[in-house]
Amino acid sequence: MPNKLTLGPILGLESDNYYTVVFVAPSIQQASVVFNGKNVEALRIGEIVSGGVWRAEFRITPLNNGQKITYTVMCDGTNYSSQLNEFEWFFYVPGIEEKPKFAYASCNGFSDFKLMNTTESPYFLWDAMQSEHLDGFKADSKTPPFSVLLMGGDQVYADSIWSIIEPLKQWNALGKKDKIKRQASGDMKKKIDRFYSELYVSRWNQPQVAQMLASIPSIMMWDDHDIFDGWGSYPQELMDCHVYQAIFASAKAHFELLQIRGTQNHSLIGRTGGFKHYSMNVVFNQYTILALDNRSERSLQQVMSAEHWADVTTVLDKCNTGDLLLMTAVPVVYRDFAAAEAYVDSTPWEEEVTDDLKDHWRAKEHQGERQKLIMRLLDNAKARGGKTVMLSGDVHIGCLGVIRDKRYEKPVNIHQVVSSGIVHPAPTYIQWLGILTITNDDTEYLDENKSITADILKPYGSNQYLRTRNFVTLLEGTDGKLWINWVIEGKDKPVYPLVTQ
Repeated sequence: MPNKLTLGPILGLESDNYYTVVFVAPSIQQASVVFNGKNVEALRIGEIVSGGVWRAEFRITPLNNGQKITYTVMCDGTNYSSQLNEFEWFFYVPGIEEKPKFAYASCNGFSDFKLMNTTESPYFLWDAMQSEHLDGFKADSKTPPFSVLLMGGDQVYADSIWSIIEPLKQWNALGKKDKIKRQASGDMKKKIDRFYSELYVSRWNQPQVAQMLASIPSIMMWDDHDIFDGWGSYPQELMDCHVYQAIFASAKAHFELLQIRGTQNHSLIGRTGGFKHYSMNVVFNQYTILALDNRSERSLQQVMSAEHWADVTTVLDKCNTGDLLLMTAVPVVYRDFAAAEAYVDSTPWEEEVTDDLKDHWRAKEHQGERQKLIMRLLDNAKARGGKTVMLSGDVHIGCLGVIRDKRYEKPVNIHQVVSSGIVHPAPTYIQWLGILTITNDDTEYLDENKSITADILKPYGSNQYLRTRNFVTLLEGTDGKLWINWVIEGKDKPVYPLVTQ
């Protein structure tokens, strides 16, 4: 048997100091990761159908200058390779005073087989990310390698679960009442577990994806397609039924082990009550990175529970210096679907399309929570004085939003960067025309005095909406501005500098 990992290594970041490596390997008794010659024992944190899941963590003290850290994986005393036959990997730790360079990406997959089969160069942008990352290690490079990879949802696309698993195909053909009554059999559960296990192994072993997951420390947060399309935005009786809950349990277990890297993750903020949510807070360099879990507790009536909101508020209350990067998969500032939602709510077709409209923050049931989030962020930005950037994906286009608060002598601005998707194609021209027809992007007034507004801005060097695949880089320049660059498929080079407040 070749000495190969089934999946990984997957590199993670959990604070200024804590770095982690997670990998999947079959039939081993002991494992370790060697960082720059220092052996660190790995802990077996769980198991998926494809093998045991192992985790090693290593504290790295930043130095004055950036560091190149090399690591290898040992299993039962033998050096193991990845599926790409690589035995050694390296990553970058920025210096104490160095401005870290971030990459942000979402929507790493396809929602159906037709899109997959008709997309040329599906991993073109992952190649572009790798090229930019490796260039950063060169002596004459003008920018450093990436310090962190932020992944904002849909790291895998699980929608094929309904066509691949025969018991689910049969269940899906039932009427709603019968679906709700039907139990998930032991055989169905085994097939669901195998599906998610093989999904992660196949998608994350794609060469371009695997190389970046092993080379840039990542922070990941899930969205609906990591479970299946629209999770959390279906009628409650379906959400609570035995089959849906069996699917969610398996998706959650795989997400926890492979994206969160186990409940040992030092950045989890919801440690009471058995991890009802996976929101994370990572303090890195001058940045606080707050990743919101907007799926674990989602329903038609809420995005996050009261306890979850209390955890988030605690983090924001302690965030009083530096800049804030807030990850929320679905955009907070985006086109308004209110007219389409009102029409559908009044028709018999509501349940057929409800997940598409109710998934947005601006759905009427979620507007209260959205306002709470916006006001908390504005209050925090005013008190902290640094930049606030919301990072979102989900909608398969790129764009830039701003919320302006003019209640004070010195206005407060918070920005939203949308990047989606790194693999999933953008809407076709006809699909985009349909979206434009049923939505608007008029200025939104968020208080009765019209002193708080939300708008979509136009990046420099491109159209207002980037209807092309993309990912984003973020790096503060010597001018103190946080430069946002969309890397896209095409000739444009969209860019926008964000200033403090």
